[in-house]
Amino acid sequence: MTDAAAAPFRFFPLQVVRTRRLGPSLIRVTFGGEALAGFASGGRDQSLSLFLPHPGQEAPVLPESPDAGTEGMYATLGAWRELPPDERAVMRSYTVREQRPDAGEHGEMDIDFAVHEDGGPACRWAQLASAGDRVTVLGPALADNTAVRFRLPDDADSVLIWADETALPAASAILEWLPAGVRTQVWIEVPHTGDRAELTTRADATVNWLVRDEGAPAAVDAVRTAEFAGSAPYAWIAGESGSVKALRRHLVNDRGWDRRRITFVGYWRSGLSEDALRETPDDES
Repeated sequence: MTDAAAAPFRFFPLQVVRTRRLGPSLIRVTFGGEALAGFASGGRDQSLSLFLPHPGQEAPVLPESPDAGTEGMYATLGAWRELPPDERAVMRSYTVREQRPDAGEHGEMDIDFAVHEDGGPACRWAQLASAGDRVTVLGPALADNTAVRFRLPDDADSVLIWADETALPAASAILEWLPAGVRTQVWIEVPHTGDRAELTTRADATVNWLVRDEGAPAAVDAVRTAEFAGSAPYAWIAGESGSVKALRRHLVNDRGWDRRRITFVGYWRSGLSEDALRETPDDES
């Protein structure tokens, strides 16, 4: 098998099929295209790298003909970084909300964008996106890939999920994936009452909405009084980095949870762009 055939991640040129406003803080963009036939989401919190054009560009600027295979992928990324910042494609990390391989000719894929007034380039792009707009995705060609972080241990007897609006798409996909009957407690923090959504799951789940406009408590305060059944819990917490770290410390230090059974992902940090966040060391071990 060649390196190109075995490579778990590839570049996929895609285009917008349609957009839909889900609430005050979320826009769903549906993508399609011939290349999507080779895309293989692993579900749950499947992440990808989304390359977007600058305003005035018809398509994201990447090195021509991205090479195949793992080595070629890294070479392409290296060449992309050498391009002028105001020319090269804007890259941001996102979660696959849903992939529908049987929709349309080549399938469809949804990405939900958290948007707000002072948002960055991806936020602004999503608010103006329309059918036919072109993007490039660096994403999975194999469903079993390392960009899926939610890994439920075989012996887990309960699940804790905490997410803010940026991690709501991933949390929603995880809930849809969870097996029937799994005891699950969920906290979703969103800015506005209109951001509440119907969440589908076969799990035995209790969902708590924390709406900032309604004076919702901070992550740790919301979870502190909760009781968890079972002796082998697993936690997945994602969203603003400071809240994620504070909640992880609570679970490990105050409740004595095994840190190896806590998946935590800082999607963003208050006051920092994603580019700056990547350059900031993570001080949490």
